This record gives sequence, structure tokens and C-alpha cells, in this order.
Amino acid sequence: MIPYGGKMSDISESETPFPHRAGNINKMMYEASWNQEENEASQRYFDWIRRLCSFMTPHVSKSPREAYFNYRDLDLGTNNEGFTSVEQASIWGKKYFKNNFNRLVRVKALVDPGNFFRNEQSIPPLSSWRKNKGD
Repeated sequence: MIPYGGKMSDISESETPFPHRAGNINKMMYEASWNQEENEASQRYFDWIRRLCSFMTPHVSKSPREAYFNYRDLDLGTNNEGFTSVEQASIWGKKYFKNNFNRLVRVKALVDPGNFFRNEQSIPPLSSWRKNKGD
């Protein structure tokens, strides 16, 4: 658990891409690691961390559930192979960035229109969305 509050609560949600400020008591990070290489061990740890997340669900943000991008939660959704629409990416993007998501889509379109910088949950550039919509 990482405590929040203090000066962090005084900074507007829209001042930086990181919006989880006023009203948040702490950030929780769940992590599991193991050295065994067999699939059975991996599955055991995946199952354990999912049970922990389910147990904690009543005690974390909801309506909507939110997350910190540096601790990505792939259960929120992931980009498709190839094209992912802005609408689809907003499913997890708004949980990470709240009202900053649309602004970050526009920034992505300006600085990385070819989507060079991407990961499983990266923000797609707005130009991809426009091409798909036929604009």
C-alpha cells in the first residue's frame, strides 16, 4: 500500500496525466513472482493473485474501478492485434486516466501518429480512429 494525501490532493486531476489524487487514501499494488518454469506453478500463482484481487474488490475503487497505469491490470482489457479503436481503448484508458484520456488521445495523435510507442494497453492515436470511421 502506498499512502496518498497531503500535497498530492492539492493538485488538480487534469494538471498531469495521473488523475488519482483528492479522495484517494492509498494505492494498492498486487504482485506475485516465482522461479518455477512449469505451467502448473504459473497457473497456481495466477489463480492466487486473482483470488486476492477478488477478495479486495469490495475495498477498492468502484463505479468505475480505477487503476494506476504503471501497475497495469490486463484484466481490464487489451489492445487487439493490429487495430484498436479509441472507443475500445477507453474501456481501460478511462480507468487509468479518468477525464484525461481524451486529451491523451489527442496528444498521442500529435506525437506518435504511427503508434510506434505501444503496449498491451497503450492509447491508440486519434488518426487511427478517424481512418476507421472514414473521416
